[in-house]
Amino acid sequence: MPNYYITTTLPYVNSDPHIGFALEIVQADFLARYRRLLGDSVVFNTGTDEHGMKIWNNAKELGMDPKSYCDGYAAKFDGLKQALDLTYTHFIRTTDVHHIEAAQAFWKKCAEAGDIYKKTYSVKYCVGCELEKTDSELVEGKCPVHPNMTLELIEEENYFFCWSNYQKALLDHYAAHPDFVVPDHRLTEIRNFVEGGLQDFSISRLATKMPWGVPVPGDETQVMYVWFDALVNYISTLGWPKTGGLFGDFWPGIQVAGKDNLRQQSAMWQGMLLSAGIPLSKQIFIHGFITAEGQKMSKSLGNVVNPYDLVASHGTDATRYYLLGVIPSYQDGDYSAKVFAETYASKLANGVGNLAARVTMMATKFCDGKVPAVAEDRFDTPTFWKTYHDAIARYRFDDAVRAIEELSAACNQAIDVEAPWKKVKEGIDVTPFLYQLLEAVRIIATALLPVMPESAAKILADLSVDAATVRLPDDGGWGKLVPGATIVKGDPLFPRKE
Repeated sequence: MPNYYITTTLPYVNSDPHIGFALEIVQADFLARYRRLLGDSVVFNTGTDEHGMKIWNNAKELGMDPKSYCDGYAAKFDGLKQALDLTYTHFIRTTDVHHIEAAQAFWKKCAEAGDIYKKTYSVKYCVGCELEKTDSELVEGKCPVHPNMTLELIEEENYFFCWSNYQKALLDHYAAHPDFVVPDHRLTEIRNFVEGGLQDFSISRLATKMPWGVPVPGDETQVMYVWFDALVNYISTLGWPKTGGLFGDFWPGIQVAGKDNLRQQSAMWQGMLLSAGIPLSKQIFIHGFITAEGQKMSKSLGNVVNPYDLVASHGTDATRYYLLGVIPSYQDGDYSAKVFAETYASKLANGVGNLAARVTMMATKFCDGKVPAVAEDRFDTPTFWKTYHDAIARYRFDDAVRAIEELSAACNQAIDVEAPWKKVKEGIDVTPFLYQLLEAVRIIATALLPVMPESAAKILADLSVDAATVRLPDDGGWGKLVPGATIVKGDPLFPRKE
């Protein structure tokens, strides 16, 4: 059984979950579910990033212990597992004892390689990004991502990582693995950045100024820079520094990250891995941002979209469908309540939901509620499956959903053209056509399992198919429904809303 490892980035626990992270984790969940359908053994990791100046400041302002502050937000992010029907196997917190020990072991590996040194420096620092900022990155002296925050001026003696040592190795890796970062334009972006030269970066802070971090091994006056600590989660969650077990079986893996993490995930982290003598990540998928009604989301504008609210109003599967099928996989997307409602009505209530209801209703009426004899494929499902699998291989979740929508539309159109209810009255045998529809619905539901797992499983159950037994690509073939199996007309999956 092949092994597959997929991980999200770790959201920073300074605010409630938002739709941007919901997009990332639902995309990762799609991949985890899809690989299980292929028969793979899957480790799916997520968690929370809990150190750094922003957490320290927020906790102080609230008069809270920073760990207690993190506990509350970690619970909210872990709660997404139920709200979004996620299947992650690991939830790591960077305050976990094992992670702290792994981060310290990783530090020692880099130090043994000669890639850590100490120096005094002065830098402009954005607490919002938890990143140093050069003058060329600023707009009118402000961080363009957090223009309302005052930059911190840091001048102290810290440890540095020799990122500059790995420019050539990273460029060679990008050249040898043209699919290392997906999509292509993000690989071009990071290659151009690395070609411009890598500057060594600070990897520690004075504990007297900011004590909320992992202690530096052998120097209690310093704590690790939050990015150095947090990135190690991808391997600490697998049991590293133990080299066997899950780490030996599953690393390297696939990382899903937002475009604001491109530099950290595909260059900073990979340079650190090279220093520690650990294989680089297998592949990195970079997704875009989500705006709200055409505007960047922010608390001050009052337009932050909470995934819990979407699930409460439209349900888990409809929320997953919107994130995977409507939001562009490669570019920035927009959340619109109007588009969400239109998608629910046209693609779910009147689309796949209506198709499943129509077909099972006709089967109970015209076939005595039994699967009829096998009939030939009239919908060219081999082409459908090729389009579907190719889209997933490219991380184009939207294209995979589009293929499902097109097959559903073709089935609904065929029903309208054939009008089997009329043919029955004329004494014409419609059972071959109904088998074609039932089998197409089975294929649609199978393809929907990573998108809308609960609804897809219900459709399959109405066809006497147990979703837990479904595997790809074998089940992608035509003619899998067993003649004589019971068909049940189920309740509407997506009731029309007023």
